[in-house]
Amino acid sequence: MKVENKCENQGVCELRKIFWLALMIIILARNIAFADVKSSYDIIISGGGMGGTAAAIQAARMGMQVLIVEPTYMLGGQATTAGVATMDDMSGVESGIYEEFIGNVKKYYDDMRKSIATCYWKLNTRAFEPSVGHKILAEMTASSDVIYHAQIVSVNNNSQDRYVVIKTPDFTRNVKFKILIDASEYGDLIPLVGARYRAGRDISPEIGDVYIQDVTWTTVIRKYPNGVPEHLRPKEPLPDYERARKNYQDYVAKNGTAFTGKYPIKMPVDVATHNAYRAIPDSFTPGSYTGARRDWKKITKTGVNWGNDYPGMYMINNYYGLTVKILEDRKARAEIEREALLKTLHFIYYIQNELAEDWSVDEEEYGELPEAAKEMNLSEEWQNIARHFPPIPYARESRRILGNYTLNSKTIHENSLSWRNNHKNLELEDSIAIAGYNLDLHGADNDEDLESELGEKQRSIHGDTPQGAFQVPMRVLIPETVDNFLTAEKNLSVSRLASSALRLQPICMMTGQAVGTLASLAIIKNLQPREIPALQVQKVLLDSGVVISLAMYEDVPRENKFFKSVQIATLYRLLEPKRIPNLPQKNINSSKLVIKKGSEFHLGYFGVNEKITRKDFDNMLKRAEEITASKLQLQIENKNNITRGEALDLIVKAMTE
Repeated sequence: MKVENKCENQGVCELRKIFWLALMIIILARNIAFADVKSSYDIIISGGGMGGTAAAIQAARMGMQVLIVEPTYMLGGQATTAGVATMDDMSGVESGIYEEFIGNVKKYYDDMRKSIATCYWKLNTRAFEPSVGHKILAEMTASSDVIYHAQIVSVNNNSQDRYVVIKTPDFTRNVKFKILIDASEYGDLIPLVGARYRAGRDISPEIGDVYIQDVTWTTVIRKYPNGVPEHLRPKEPLPDYERARKNYQDYVAKNGTAFTGKYPIKMPVDVATHNAYRAIPDSFTPGSYTGARRDWKKITKTGVNWGNDYPGMYMINNYYGLTVKILEDRKARAEIEREALLKTLHFIYYIQNELAEDWSVDEEEYGELPEAAKEMNLSEEWQNIARHFPPIPYARESRRILGNYTLNSKTIHENSLSWRNNHKNLELEDSIAIAGYNLDLHGADNDEDLESELGEKQRSIHGDTPQGAFQVPMRVLIPETVDNFLTAEKNLSVSRLASSALRLQPICMMTGQAVGTLASLAIIKNLQPREIPALQVQKVLLDSGVVISLAMYEDVPRENKFFKSVQIATLYRLLEPKRIPNLPQKNINSSKLVIKKGSEFHLGYFGVNEKITRKDFDNMLKRAEEITASKLQLQIENKNNITRGEALDLIVKAMTE
């Protein structure tokens, strides 16, 4: 990364210098840290993406020594390193480390009087510049060691002397670990530890010629009000530009349609609509804007992540989808990544020449030529462009561990119906996070691409669409047999369709926090992760501000002192609320609520301040002892004169001690 001297005015120039100086200080500090890597860590994490950083932050706060091994020069994975800096979350729930991260992002932009609600044509969104996301994550992971430009190339997990072999451009060395976490973008650690996994619809070692979702090499572009600098305006298109030009004409055109807020979107859209879709704040341009239509003309920075999926509409072998070789074959991966990068490079020429817009790559972002670009024989003018591309593509699909339990789309759908339109408690007892997204496959969405043994078919995409937020169970984090190993990204024990709803930045961060908790507890208690009861993990998560229950009660908001105990009560059916919630049914991919005729929408009422009956207390205690398989010792003087909330607190405390 480097500081450019070209500025619209002196004030902006000084702001840039201050920002990049602060960022370089952070990076330099991390370089000094990894120059002296310890010989042993409690936890080693492969990949500093959203899941990996959250796992590291949580584990460090629980007293663990943590090492993050990151292949690039940035933290944040899909949100920063791959450039998808517009947060994809339809749950309406921000909690735990993700909530803290977004709070830090908001403060950064609030200090400049800028909004982070800039994308998706809405006012309730979250977005940031990738460099800002990296800066904040670097600060949040300050208690962990981080090695950049590094990867784990082999694993010895067969004895008490467990170690990984870490390779960087400068050295290769063995480092010991107690728990190993795969938080990589492609799930590359899974085969190294010998765990079975799913790739596409198949299970290793029998991986056939199957297909997965497209990748996208996104980038960040900005509007240059005084015209695009010559060194960012390529004079000649790259080879195969004509195919790309025809592709992009179907998505965004000079005389395209302006989005009015009504779906379906009429394609192609106009430039303002395109740029407002993935708009992000601009630290280096005076003023602010939001995702509201009135602000679209003010937008000066956006992400290119629409129409540039690879292969997307190009097709390969007459098929919409990407060969699984991108996961299994490093040579094929390199070739696919070059093609994906090329497709987005074409967009820079397209927006400047076909759309006649003064937009180009943002010189404030990135700064190192991606590895894929080094193998493309690019001219100097195109290297100037590619240098400000993200270092990696956005990979939507990864290898996924095979666990003793596999989450599928039907379970997600049923769980999302909890408390909706007179459905009662359908919550998952071992919930460790709340997610919110639709079933969204980018390619490879035919019956033959899906796992029939898990009940997945093409019709499941619409038939099993979540009707609201849903829970992620702890079971999906743990492989079926391999010990000392957990997963924390897009590589959980889930079906392809379930993965498509769990691959987004917010939920990866929240599941990552749960993995950091589970790994730390296993080390503290000298047990395997699979031996740790979910209740113990949930207790730590609740104390860390994580929301794990879907129920909402009017008398128990998040700030209520009984909130944590009520979540446990709801998950484990310890005590029935006085009035169950009746939430509206909602297609999570739609802005419209669907309420059945005659139904009444309301929050529940738990009754935490009412006196508990002797019968309810005894039943709750009996249920708690069944769950823990132990006789609980309660210190209570008069259980006939306490509230329901107080009784819950007593029993939950006894359950989790």
